Amino acid sequence: MTSRRRMRSLATEGTLDAAQETRKHPARREPAVARTPRRGTKMSAEVVTHPAVGAEDRRRWLALAVIVTAQFMVVLDISIVNVALPSIKTDLNFSQESLQWVITAYSIFFGGFLLLGGRLADLFGRRRLFMAGLSLFTVSSLLDGLAWSEGSLIAFRGLQGLGAAMMSPAALSILTTTFAEGRERNRALGIWGAVAGSGGAVGVLLGGVLTSAFSWPWIFYVNVPVGVAVLVLSPLLLQESRADLPNRYFDFAGAATITSGLMLLVYGMTRATQHGWGTPETLGLLSASGVLIASFFLIESRTKAPLLPLRILRLRTLAGSNLSALIATAAVFSQFFLLTLYMQQVLHYSALKTGVAYIGLTVTTIALSAVAQGLVTKFGVRRILPVGLGLSTVALVLFAQLPVAGHYFWDLFPGFIISGLGLAFVFIPMSIGALTGVRPADAGIASGLINTSQQIGGAVGVAAATTIATTFTNRYVHSHAGSTAFSGPALTHGFQIAFYALAATAAVGAVIAAVLIEPQRAQAEPEPEADERQVPATSQHTPVCRSRRVLAGELQAN
Repeated sequence: MTSRRRMRSLATEGTLDAAQETRKHPARREPAVARTPRRGTKMSAEVVTHPAVGAEDRRRWLALAVIVTAQFMVVLDISIVNVALPSIKTDLNFSQESLQWVITAYSIFFGGFLLLGGRLADLFGRRRLFMAGLSLFTVSSLLDGLAWSEGSLIAFRGLQGLGAAMMSPAALSILTTTFAEGRERNRALGIWGAVAGSGGAVGVLLGGVLTSAFSWPWIFYVNVPVGVAVLVLSPLLLQESRADLPNRYFDFAGAATITSGLMLLVYGMTRATQHGWGTPETLGLLSASGVLIASFFLIESRTKAPLLPLRILRLRTLAGSNLSALIATAAVFSQFFLLTLYMQQVLHYSALKTGVAYIGLTVTTIALSAVAQGLVTKFGVRRILPVGLGLSTVALVLFAQLPVAGHYFWDLFPGFIISGLGLAFVFIPMSIGALTGVRPADAGIASGLINTSQQIGGAVGVAAATTIATTFTNRYVHSHAGSTAFSGPALTHGFQIAFYALAATAAVGAVIAAVLIEPQRAQAEPEPEADERQVPATSQHTPVCRSRRVLAGELQAN
């Protein structure tokens, strides 16, 4: 009895001391967590979890849903317009030469401003730039649907691309600073990668449905209610963060050279598909682009506050993932482009039927996203990414066998399923690898870099595939009397050669990923010097992470 009274007395004194300490230092209060018992005591099966821990964890995953929804709109808008182009041409009296600018205007501003958008997110606040870009994107979508002429639609599409360039890298950097590197971030990036991999196919499907059921303005109007909902939820669910750098200098020279260089590159690639690669205008644009991009890297190596810190390119996994992204998107974006043309021009599918044809690919990509991120977490980026690019190579070889009178289930469907497998095992490890080892202060620029790699790769790939297909279609016409450039056999021949070229590109990407990416888990980038202060990731200071640190410390002590 005496010992029991003494224990109760000690417990009471400890409780009072703890309460006094809490009143003195309220900021040091920790959430209630399970305690590891001392040796010789019985262990209870009950684990007590503070409500704040679960609430904070739910908030992070709700925040992920918000930024992934915004990113889905961006990816969707790249492909949703393609199937509506014939209707837009008729209603707004577009010329054939000007029609391409509906896509080109968006691509130029989106691809050109991605790096700048990523760094602005680091400097001025990731949530702030995300919401600003989302607002511009939503308003521009409404104006796109209300466009009254070809000039107005092209201008509003440029604004929409600018909004996407602000929003997309900010969204990915919010993900990076919300989830600590490892299993949780890989799960989050698995969802992000599933959206990136399937968004193009969903865009074709949704574009066909909306154009057939309503009219072409609805491919833009659909963004408005979604954008407004995300804007309302963002202040409630997203936490603000930015890089706390030793100086607030902005690299105007670097921003000007890389933005103008990338815009000229996208424009030059687009012009090459229409007027040829050897014309003086095309060569001038591409040369000027090369000079500006080279000048950017020279500026970045000398400035004290670079837009793109070149040290992050020394991270092998990051560099390899970005190079793989450049090659993979060149093959994937071109694959969607050529398959859509094949189904509509050779098989004479309607816009709706063309969209529905992509369901097998879309479902496969989404269904395997969780499997892909789990495998990356277990085996690493280097072992999974080459497998994904290898599967994409197989799918492209199958598409190169497509006949003139193709059957959906026997000729297209097997390739769609294998391509869906490949996309899941490409985009998810690629997204994880591109952010591996990056300092929290560089989350925005690293996000802008991977988005830029994907966008530029897609632009180069589509331009090259279009040129190859057109060239070999014309050769077929010249060697087959009575054939025309719009006949099924001529078009199919050009598509087949282009698919073979894309398959070779994907195979090269698989080799590069296997060689360049680090075999083991990439080490984090060295911490900054004493005068280079950084803002740590928000998620490292959540109740969830504090609880884990307390548990780890007690387990180690016992």
